[in-house]
Amino acid sequence: MIGIFFLLGITSTVVIMIIIALWILLKRKSKEIPPKGDPAIHSICVSEELILAENACKKISIKEIYAATNNLHVHNFIGQGISGKVYKGILNGWHVAIKHIIKEGQAETFLREVTSLSHVRHPNLVILRGYCEKEHECFLVYELCSNGSLSEWLFGKPIVLSWLQRLKIAVGSARGLHFLHTYEGGCIVHRDIKPANILLADNFEAKLSDFGLSKLIDLGVSHVSSEVRGTFGYVDPEYRRNHHVNSAGDVYSFGMVLLQIISGKRMISLDMTMPASLDKMALSLSNGGNTSEFADPRMNGEFSMEAFDLVLKLAISCTAHKRLRPSMEQVVKKLERALEISARSSDIYSVSFS
Repeated sequence: MIGIFFLLGITSTVVIMIIIALWILLKRKSKEIPPKGDPAIHSICVSEELILAENACKKISIKEIYAATNNLHVHNFIGQGISGKVYKGILNGWHVAIKHIIKEGQAETFLREVTSLSHVRHPNLVILRGYCEKEHECFLVYELCSNGSLSEWLFGKPIVLSWLQRLKIAVGSARGLHFLHTYEGGCIVHRDIKPANILLADNFEAKLSDFGLSKLIDLGVSHVSSEVRGTFGYVDPEYRRNHHVNSAGDVYSFGMVLLQIISGKRMISLDMTMPASLDKMALSLSNGGNTSEFADPRMNGEFSMEAFDLVLKLAISCTAHKRLRPSMEQVVKKLERALEISARSSDIYSVSFS
């Protein structure tokens, strides 16, 4: 009899332990279920859990933001983007660029920037150091690239970039884009590659920036977008027609940037004697014309013609039909080859424009 009671006692204890374990498990599961309601409202907020999971994007207080920028003082204003104003400042000893985003209509930009950059690190991608989120506004804190954007150097500054500087910027940008397209978590399509989004560090190292339009997709596939996103002149014509988001669209945009790097020309030519679009102008000269005419005259012919022709043909191939475009890995290799040729002959090259 004693044995029966002993056995019943053990059985009861086991049952109670199982019930407690199931109760704890169900309680944990219930916490994982997202709250009901409008999903758009919840997508606006970037939670601390997300940031911690994405590894290493620091949450910064609004007090620190205003202290770093002297209350967003006009003297610290350095630029205006689609999503908001950008200010320079010093935060915890770092020279930073702080983007001020008004949430109304731009919450998606904020979310994409944080989720794209908080966990992605590469020498040719701008570093996102932190973020601050309030009810109606938010801030993104980046490393400050002291030499500004490539656009400023191509079209705004009186100082002329040398041929070697241009090639190094092209190589760095291509490496950053190649990294995004082959990222282990999936292909990150930037969707807004242009000179204004290529920043230059102290040593003119190129860093891709502004991931507000970026899209993470599975490697080797396309995503159908409900609307065309990007900047006029850099958007892949095929993407405009079919709305398919893929890495080939970035390759097209990069090809247009390459054409600008070697020519110093803006996207649309106002010279009515030449084709208006930059890629058509390049294609016209490459088909039997004098390709040196496409070079930026401010370089005074101080470049390797062999390397120039290699880069010109590469840029044209990037803007060709999608099936004929190279991958960014192939682009990097050809640009590195052009840089090698140019560095080897930098003391002797000169092109006559007579």
